[in-house]
Formats: sequence, C-alpha cells, structure tokens
Amino acid sequence: MKRFEGRTVLVTGAARGQGRSHALHFAREGADLAICDICANIDTVPYPLSGEAELAETEKLCVAEGASVLSERLDVRSWQEVESFVAKAVERFGKIDVAVANAGIFGHQPIAEMDPQRFADMIDVNLRGVFHTIRAVLPSMRQRKYGRIVATGSVCSLIGFPNVGHYVAAKHGVAGLIKTVAKEVGAEGITANYVVPNGVGTDMIRNRPTYELVSPEDPTEEAAMPIWAAMNAIPKPWVQPEDVSKVVLFLASDDAAYTTGSGLKVDLGATA
Repeated sequence: MKRFEGRTVLVTGAARGQGRSHALHFAREGADLAICDICANIDTVPYPLSGEAELAETEKLCVAEGASVLSERLDVRSWQEVESFVAKAVERFGKIDVAVANAGIFGHQPIAEMDPQRFADMIDVNLRGVFHTIRAVLPSMRQRKYGRIVATGSVCSLIGFPNVGHYVAAKHGVAGLIKTVAKEVGAEGITANYVVPNGVGTDMIRNRPTYELVSPEDPTEEAAMPIWAAMNAIPKPWVQPEDVSKVVLFLASDDAAYTTGSGLKVDLGATA
C-alpha cells in the first residue's frame, strides 16, 4: 500500500518549483490533491511568477500518476479565497489530511532602502498566506482528530541574512507560527512542522536579480554558483525540489507521528 493512499493533500504554490514537486511526490504515493497557485505577477517581486499553464501542467502530471485533483487559481493573501478553496476541497474529498503551506516569494533590498510595499507583500504572501492556509484547514482536522501541517520554512527561519530582511522576518514568523500551532493542537492528533531548505534550484533564485545579489560584478548563474557553494558544509550551491519533497513527505507521514513543532533541515549544512 502506498504511504498516502486514501489521503487528501492540499499544496499551495503548486504550479511549479517545490510546490509541483511536493504535489507530484504525494500523487505517486497514492494521495488525492487540492492544488492552487496565484498564476499572476506581484509588482514588488523581481521575477515572473507562475502562470495558469504551469498550474494546469502540475494537475496533468498528478492525474497521470492516478490522483484525483482539484485545482484552482487563488491568492493566499486573501482569506476569503483560501477559505473557499479549502471548503471546496473538503466537499469534494470529504477531508484534508495534509496541508502543505508552500506558496512563497523572494526578493532583496537593504532595510534602509526597502519600499514598505515590498516588505508588506513579502509578509502577506510568506507569512499571512501560511496563517490563512493553517487557519482554513484546522477546523476540519480538529473535528476528525487528525492532521498533518507542513510549512515551507528556510535557513532564513533560523538565521539572518543581509539584504533579505523582509524574507527573514517572514520565515522566522513561519517558524514561530508552526511552533505555536503544534502546542495548541498537539493533543488533538494534529502535528505541525516546517521544512528548512537552503536555496532550492527553482525560478525563485535562478534569476538575474538574485545573481546580482550574490555576484554583483558578474550577475550570472555560473559566477553565483561557486559563491553559494562556498557558504555550505556540503559544497553545493543549492538543493533540488525533490530533495525537499522527500522531507515534506516524511513530516506528513505517520512515521513522523511524534514529531511536531520542529524544523527539519535540508540545508547543505549552512546552519550547522
């Protein structure tokens, strides 16, 4: 029997990158899926976000693995949209067993120069969006006395980095939120954890604005990669989405039934 056969999994930010990888890994393990993404750009984000075609491709890939899939375009900044989508998922599948709060954005600017709207957008997507997701799934999980919540954290959940203070603030907030949820609902059969990846080789960091941050004199991937790698105990510039997915599936599984309030690292030793 596959690990998630008979389970329903919600994944936000599923159109591409980590979200697509997580959804596909769950589908291969027998889960049915509720997937969503913004499928639109945000003005303060310096790289293109996902599109509807990418979300449709994720759905297609998961269906090919045998999953039943509910897919919808939504913005996790909107409580109404998240609440409505979760209600549709519960109506269709009868339950949500696992919620993966993955939707996120990235960017950089020193705090002394940061546009307040850039800061607000980061917090709204990367922290408030996680809250909305958790808040929407908890009532039905509490009613059933079962649930697995996994949020996408970061090495920035644990330590600070210059030029990305808004991202660090959001990811520290995710860590605090998850730890609090774990203590609030741990007696009700629900666990809450967060995964702590280093950089992940997706469109979020593989773009010219990020290369300019890492290697301003030569803003190319070739120049940035060895600089990133030198920061890590395992000298690689980043991990791959599937590396993170393996940890997400563990935290969502019954093998991790007694793991809650934890941040599990996939960080190449960056925070050792």
